[in-house]
Amino acid sequence: MKTIDQLLAEGVAGKRVFVRADLNVPLDGARITDDGRIRAVLPTVTKLAEAGARVVVASHLGRPKGAPDPAFSLAPAAARLGELLGADVAFATDTVGESAKAVVAGLADGHVAVIENLRFNPGETSKDDAERGAFADQLAGLADLYVGDGFGAVHRKHASVYDLPARLPHAAGYLIATEVAVLKKLTEDVKRPYVVVLGGAKVSDKLGVIDHLLEKADRILIGGGMAYTFLKAQGYEVGISLLQEDQIPTVREYLERAKAKGVEFVLPLDVLVSPEFPDLKTKAPANPSVVAADAIPADQEGLDIGPETRKLYASKLADAATVFWNGPMGVFEHPDYAEGTRAVAQALVDSPAFSVVGGGDSAAAVRILGFDEKAFGHISTGGGASLEYLEGKTLPGLAALED
Repeated sequence: MKTIDQLLAEGVAGKRVFVRADLNVPLDGARITDDGRIRAVLPTVTKLAEAGARVVVASHLGRPKGAPDPAFSLAPAAARLGELLGADVAFATDTVGESAKAVVAGLADGHVAVIENLRFNPGETSKDDAERGAFADQLAGLADLYVGDGFGAVHRKHASVYDLPARLPHAAGYLIATEVAVLKKLTEDVKRPYVVVLGGAKVSDKLGVIDHLLEKADRILIGGGMAYTFLKAQGYEVGISLLQEDQIPTVREYLERAKAKGVEFVLPLDVLVSPEFPDLKTKAPANPSVVAADAIPADQEGLDIGPETRKLYASKLADAATVFWNGPMGVFEHPDYAEGTRAVAQALVDSPAFSVVGGGDSAAAVRILGFDEKAFGHISTGGGASLEYLEGKTLPGLAALED
């Protein structure tokens, strides 16, 4: 895989460099609530601009239906990128239309532009190779070189990620190079004990990685909404908690396999419950109750791990040499249900382990809860991409960057 440093050594001054970034930031209206993904691409964009390239940054945001939708405009991300660069960033109001062509044509050496959300064009995500290829051809007309640096999208076979690199000389940006190097530490010659912490809403999102990590991890801790499917699989009442009934047989099989292989599977001892989901806008007090994990009332919903579980999980992380964490332990966006996620984050800060925080929600939680990002080994920008890499899958966007 060619690196950006090799590209820079060959000279990029005066050349149009298409940077496929991941600016898929969370928005509250037009306000960015977490700019971590924009910050992550700064080293690549800055280095190219300093070398005199005409930088064209592109990304998706959200899931528009292949047509322009103001709610998913990249305009706020472009403005924030300009603030972080301390320079004007031009913004094209379309992807490959007249605005994009004019903005790119108007770039001077060392200047940066952002084009509108790639998913406003149906060709970006099309499953039809010809349609996707046609859009990639149009994108290729905007550039002379391609730099892939949107790690959060490399598991997608999309035009800007998979097809475009085949049409231009290409290289991996600093973010992708860093992410791959870090993930290799989780898959090759891993330092042990190797502890995996998995949370988030749906157990179905994590089945592949659990299946693969049962062959590699020494200990797996489960939290978040997915924990209730595991508890149900053990025969416990979970009330009105998030539950995927259809996954119970698979979860039981994983628990049995873990036991047979000597992998320690750790589930919550207690949980915070409430009869209703908290109001995340007003953050009004929710007044949750703490109950044992095997005694959730039928009319209550589990929304965070409890205090005994926090202590248990911290103890299970204390001796780790390597930790991968993907998914919050509860509804961390509300202060009454943030302590489980905070406890895991603090345990990683306190641990000498090489810790990788993977996934948009986990990374956002670390920042929202006030932790110093430098206190962790690495904070990944790609949840789905990280998981698929750990599952052993070939990621289209990485394969496309190989020479």
